[in-house]
Amino acid sequence: MLYIELIRLWDEAVGLIDGRDWKGALTKLNQITEHNCRTLFTVASAHIALGQVDMAIKALDQAIAKDQCLAVGFFQRAAVHTMANRLEDALSDCIWAQKYMRENPVIDYKQLGLRYKMYSWQVLYNAAAVHSRLQQWDKANEILQAASQERGVGRSNLVDTALEKVSKREVLTPLLVPEGEVFRPRKQEVEQLKPRNFLGEAKVITSLIPNDDFRGFDPLRPQTPGYYEPKVEGQESRYMTTTSAYVAKGAGELTVPAGAQVFVHSVDDRDGLSIVIYDGKRGLFPKFLLEPRTKKNKDKNKRIELANGIPHPPALNPPNRPQGLARPRPELRPSSASAAHTTPPMSNSSTHVAAQQAQTSAQDYGSVMVKVHYKYTMALRVPLETSFRDLQEKVARKLGQPATNIRLRHKKDGTAILTPLDGDKGLDSLEDVIESGRASIWCQSEDPLANRTILYQMVALYDYTAQGLEDLEFSEGDTLDILSEVNEEWLEGHTAGNIGIFPRSFAHR
Repeated sequence: MLYIELIRLWDEAVGLIDGRDWKGALTKLNQITEHNCRTLFTVASAHIALGQVDMAIKALDQAIAKDQCLAVGFFQRAAVHTMANRLEDALSDCIWAQKYMRENPVIDYKQLGLRYKMYSWQVLYNAAAVHSRLQQWDKANEILQAASQERGVGRSNLVDTALEKVSKREVLTPLLVPEGEVFRPRKQEVEQLKPRNFLGEAKVITSLIPNDDFRGFDPLRPQTPGYYEPKVEGQESRYMTTTSAYVAKGAGELTVPAGAQVFVHSVDDRDGLSIVIYDGKRGLFPKFLLEPRTKKNKDKNKRIELANGIPHPPALNPPNRPQGLARPRPELRPSSASAAHTTPPMSNSSTHVAAQQAQTSAQDYGSVMVKVHYKYTMALRVPLETSFRDLQEKVARKLGQPATNIRLRHKKDGTAILTPLDGDKGLDSLEDVIESGRASIWCQSEDPLANRTILYQMVALYDYTAQGLEDLEFSEGDTLDILSEVNEEWLEGHTAGNIGIFPRSFAHR
């Protein structure tokens, strides 16, 4: 059963109990399929009010089974057992009620939803009532004397009256939780049953209505592309454009710049002035300085957009990316005759610039730009026929490290995996690694590894952060020297002077 359904039925039953409709309350409570100790106590209270003692005892038995430390449950059941003349059971419940009060003079059940305070003298009073029915008058008198020593509201009158009855050998009536006092669901849980609108409701702040009291807001517009031009009966209201700037000269006039969009609220002729709205303000503006918005501004051939309105979608396409001009390859051996007839005369500065361009182009031809990724990125231009050994020497000199400690890698055939460059496997020049007119090389610093045999090498597919002192930490693309295979999932490797273990799935052979 849903908890929200339990709370709803429980709350409706409590409302019927407040109206003293005990049968209606029981009908609601019987619809609950999964009771707790508090709802079962409420069921028992309804049966007691209807005089159904056996049904009340059964409900209290189930409530105590749900909560075996419910002192008020034992107290209520002791009174009902007394009413049913089950005196031994009643005396036992009095003992359990006193035990679960844990030597407290009073227990307030308000926090649990029951507006009732149970005092220890009330438990003793019910015990005395049981002994009076057993004709044990001395025992009843002794218990009442002990109850008179307890603290609590209403104790004096009831205990004194009970002592007089016992002295006259009259049977005492047991105390019950007052009729109508039952466990109630929490107020916060009941409030959650009501539907709540978390989005709120729309409220009109202002509107474009004739003779309305404008409070400084723009006229309301629906959220559709373009501008909304409201229609007012009997008036011509629309957006218009100012042809020139105007400075307010009197009270109620507006200062509006040239080319601004204004909303004409009224075109009634008031000394040649119209009522317009601009920038959230309403005032007077010369009528002859207005023109329909559909006309184009001759000085600026573009649409003028209202600052607070809903703009139109852009009409211009985004600009294309600039295209570099194709530079012709310079001729290395132009003939002197053709040069004399085809080359126009140039000034000294033009000749100098042309000479520099020719010299740069001559240097670029037959060489390649190499981009080296290290802890930082650097670039160097080397001849196209540079071998692997020569390239390693040049990079090592740039980094200031021995060539033996430098390991170079590249991405082969456009893949994401870094492959080591090895001069012993046929890499004679950079022509094998050039893509799109340049070469990208990844450089890794390596410390020499002594006294260990390298089984094979792998390339890191992902970054791996060490989880312990024995782990090997590396970055994506690093070359790993495999020293041993720990098991099917872990390997022992070496990189950058460090030795440790790492997951096999993080690298590719």
